[in-house]
Amino acid sequence: MKVGIIGCGNISETYFNCQKIFNNFEIAACADINTEYAIKCAEQFNVKAQSVDDILSNKDIDLIINLTIPSAHKEIIIKSLKAGKHCFSEKPLAMNIEEGLEIQKLTSEKKLYVGCAPDTFLGAAGQNARKLIENNKIGKVVLGTFNLMSHGMEHWHPNPDFFFKPGAGPVFDLGVYYITQLINLIGPVKSISSASGTATQERIITSEPRNGEKIIVETPTTLLGSLEFHNNAKIQFFCSWDVWKHNHSTIELYGLAGSMIVPDPNFFSGDILISKKDEDWETINNDSMLLGIPNKTDNDGSKIANYRGIGLSDMIDAIHNQRNARCSLDLALHVLEVMEGIIKSSELKEVFYLNSKPNQPKFLSDDEIKNLKI
Repeated sequence: MKVGIIGCGNISETYFNCQKIFNNFEIAACADINTEYAIKCAEQFNVKAQSVDDILSNKDIDLIINLTIPSAHKEIIIKSLKAGKHCFSEKPLAMNIEEGLEIQKLTSEKKLYVGCAPDTFLGAAGQNARKLIENNKIGKVVLGTFNLMSHGMEHWHPNPDFFFKPGAGPVFDLGVYYITQLINLIGPVKSISSASGTATQERIITSEPRNGEKIIVETPTTLLGSLEFHNNAKIQFFCSWDVWKHNHSTIELYGLAGSMIVPDPNFFSGDILISKKDEDWETINNDSMLLGIPNKTDNDGSKIANYRGIGLSDMIDAIHNQRNARCSLDLALHVLEVMEGIIKSSELKEVFYLNSKPNQPKFLSDDEIKNLKI
């Protein structure tokens, strides 16, 4: 399938490169409201630079990869659908559930697919953890925690402003990985109870080239509370950009027969720790699995597995075979409602009950992965 990219910022390089990993799409053109960004990417990756309007009217392109800033996600998805094109968007799907439902309505009318990141839950760690749970290795999951803590992005990102605006913040920007992983592992969320806070109303950028500039904080930078799932599991969460250092693990799940620690869901691999009842932890390494084999060097020089694009490739395969995609619109809508519910519960100081209830994404087998990889 010929696809086009709208939005040529930091994440675009990952999507340009993933066409070298997966075999069912080719990036033919790119666009950005900043023409210089589009031209630079076009030259680097040997594609055609177009305006946003031109790429949407390009009859050779069947699908748009939407890599714009969060506040523009809905607009570009809607424009793609109206142009008769499928769309795969970076997270979040939209700014709120109302926008998401508007996308859903148009998708149904146009009979087109919309998919949404993250797709990291399809990686080795997420799928192996799913298999262990379904094989009853820790029994029925009844409790758990997830912890996402750091001191934000202003010390490394060149333009960190949008991280502190509505539609971003720790839950919308990074919590989305944790929530999506948990839905992959134990199913959809039923209700939410949360509280929020903001340590400082301003952030000072210390990265280049804007070192010293100030950012006004427009969304909570700490959210904590609990999620209740339809399987009755209760998961406590702590999402914050007001923490310099901590010693919490990312995701811990507690079952009737044991416990499991799942690695950072922002990555495709990492070690799973599992214990039966009160026995010692057993380490399960996932680096030899198809979507766990290290294939990239991280910023600190370590080798990591990065297979972003598997969700896009799976969706294209789903389009061809008329099946549900794993990074589906239904999943993205539910994750969006969970994230918005965390904010609303903290604002209203009451329990938030969700309307959406998607199916768990189907397990991704080795045979299916082999069919999609180059």
